[in-house]
Amino acid sequence: MQTLTVELGDRAYPIHIGPGLLDRADLVLPHLIQKRAVIVTNTTVGPLYLERFSQTLKNAGMQVDSVVLPDGEAYKNWETLNLIFDALLTQRAERKTTLIALGGGVIGDLTGFAAASYQRGMPFIQIPTTLLAQVDSSVGGKTGINHPLGKNMIGAFYQPQLVLADTETLNTLPARELSAGLAEVIKYGLIRDLPFLEWLEANMEALMARDTTALTYAIRRSCENKAEVVAADERESGQRALLNLGHTFGHAIETGMGYGNWLHGEGVSAGTMLAADLSRRMGLISTADVERIAALFHRAGLPVVAPDLGYDAYMDYMGVDKKVEAGRIRFVLFKQLGEAFVSGPGTPNDYDPDALRATLTEAVSKS
Repeated sequence: MQTLTVELGDRAYPIHIGPGLLDRADLVLPHLIQKRAVIVTNTTVGPLYLERFSQTLKNAGMQVDSVVLPDGEAYKNWETLNLIFDALLTQRAERKTTLIALGGGVIGDLTGFAAASYQRGMPFIQIPTTLLAQVDSSVGGKTGINHPLGKNMIGAFYQPQLVLADTETLNTLPARELSAGLAEVIKYGLIRDLPFLEWLEANMEALMARDTTALTYAIRRSCENKAEVVAADERESGQRALLNLGHTFGHAIETGMGYGNWLHGEGVSAGTMLAADLSRRMGLISTADVERIAALFHRAGLPVVAPDLGYDAYMDYMGVDKKVEAGRIRFVLFKQLGEAFVSGPGTPNDYDPDALRATLTEAVSKS
């Protein structure tokens, strides 16, 4: 097991990474206020791991309840959130009861938002079971739900007490979900860690083959990168926005194509290619850089061409985005590979509207 810490003063918390952690009650107990927990999972993860993890906690003397939600991005909404509240109220959960998210990013975001809201705040723990959740969404305290007009537009910053990433859960992860997680892994190399990007280029086949050593290193390095950014900018007032590389375009793709039709990582991959194309058109990076990014995403089994939603639709969807400032969309763009920046209204770093139009009309799939 490897451990690192998200340094947030008296709200700091550990991230444990390794095999067999679902059997380690000793890692969970120190983070409980009372020996009672409610586990939130879904219809896919529940049959695989709910009974095992529940028994781990019960053997340690805990009272354990659970709620099983439908699976999929399409259920990341108010109705599903209310199923958690229904269960908490029916089970008479208290403010000091711990809510535990057992699943991927959707479960983590829903559970965290429920924990932030129920009785105005209850402790929660993240146990991510997908690669994307282990390297990104479980760390940093972003919680929330989708709205038909925009992804992740309703939520709260609310940090967990603990992140427990059991790498053995990746053995049951579908190949498409593994690839989706790799999009967020690649992101860290692109925005701030060129040596990691080069390591990914050298080790992508090992990651795709689920080599345990390679995956563990990729998870740890990704979490180290995110923990450093979150510690410096918890509420995304500055550098944390860099973590949204490809996300403004990607969220538009997810919304426009219908939640769940494109996985989040697939949207991020195609969205990053649009960001790279825009950066190239602005003279920031070369065509060879764009091709290098595309080659790595392609080797990870990810899409490198975005769907043609139409310029107006892209602009409408991106106009409902958390990074909009003074009515102006902001994008994460490239200074060079391994270094990114956030475009800003009225600054030399702002994007070129003509270049953006060209990107959204020329660098998309016409099929």
